[in-house]
Amino acid sequence: MADDRYFPNEMPDYIPETPHSQSPASDSLINLLHLPYKILTDRLNKAALSIKDTETWVAKGNRVGDFSLYTGALGTALLLLKAYQVNGDKNDLAICSDIIKACDYASRGSGRVTFICGQAGVCALGAVVANHSGDDQLCRQYLTRFGEIKLPKDLPDELLYGRAGFLWACSFLNNTIGKDTISSTRMRAVVDEIMKSGRHLAKGRRPLMFEWHGKKYWGAAHGLAGIMNVLMDMDLKPNEVEHVKGTLRYMIKNRFPSGNYPSSEGSETDRLVHWCHGAPGVALTLVKAAKVFGSEEFLQAAIDAGEVVWNRGLLKRVGICHGISGNAYVFLSLYQLTGKPEFLYRAKAFTCFLHDRAQTLISAGVMHGGDRPYSLFEGIGGMAYLFLDVTEPSNARFPAYEL
Repeated sequence: MADDRYFPNEMPDYIPETPHSQSPASDSLINLLHLPYKILTDRLNKAALSIKDTETWVAKGNRVGDFSLYTGALGTALLLLKAYQVNGDKNDLAICSDIIKACDYASRGSGRVTFICGQAGVCALGAVVANHSGDDQLCRQYLTRFGEIKLPKDLPDELLYGRAGFLWACSFLNNTIGKDTISSTRMRAVVDEIMKSGRHLAKGRRPLMFEWHGKKYWGAAHGLAGIMNVLMDMDLKPNEVEHVKGTLRYMIKNRFPSGNYPSSEGSETDRLVHWCHGAPGVALTLVKAAKVFGSEEFLQAAIDAGEVVWNRGLLKRVGICHGISGNAYVFLSLYQLTGKPEFLYRAKAFTCFLHDRAQTLISAGVMHGGDRPYSLFEGIGGMAYLFLDVTEPSNARFPAYEL
């Protein structure tokens, strides 16, 4: 199999921590893997804050062009919120609030309605940050703006630009600010549209199927994995629960012999091991299914997908969406579910690889640093977010995907 997309994973399957800050190894990466967790995470935190300080206010004259969480200024705001949550620096929270205000202005009239790429992300994150700051009036203003978002009738169902992406924003608000911040009635109406669309396109041959730009995608960004991930947070009817379970079983049954997952229905190209397409995004959804349904079947499938990520997930890209940073979250999620130290080690290994080598490899042109190199989903902004998340692995969440 061609390996032009990823580095061979030559890291040991497991290295126990040493009780001191130095190991006898000559390899700097192996030295990092030997470090006690607290010493390592102190280094990661310092590196993350350095990246954060470099990229912080990307606007010019308090104006932004790209307001999105994916590649724009809102992603920087989310990184600042994470930095505040880990380190408690109120200046980060203040700058975060300023960026969101600029994003709010830039997003008006955009027509996009999701958390990752649209107005729902601006309003939802704005409300959460205002809530953290104790500004009830501003929080209410953002929630009012959120309530005014209209979903076009021709909206797709996927996560980045569609109904699932709007629903995730609703769940984020209810999970972060309080239950029923967004009414179940409003969310139920969107769920009904998704289920109707999924059943229609499945045509009885599969439980649910969805389409985006003429393709029946399977992955987290545009397809089945992302939509099922969001639906599992909804109050589903019994038959809808069975449709979600059945869709996941359909995916497991039709995965590649390698254990990886197709990017779209009928694809025979087993190359992509990304959050957006392939095993990583599916693995995160399967971990959630194992939690929600208490299913050993879904847990084992998630572990199997994790093996694909360990073997083929050291991508020659740095980002969250299609890079090593995003793939590391598979192991953090498996660790949280199982408590097994080998999964935490694997998350640490991917993170240490980035800390030790990413900047050098990017400078040498061997690793892609993203078309927007400081962005959350494509660039080193996502790497900094991972570094901060790894400091508290039990609380780590893939941004804009795990609640």
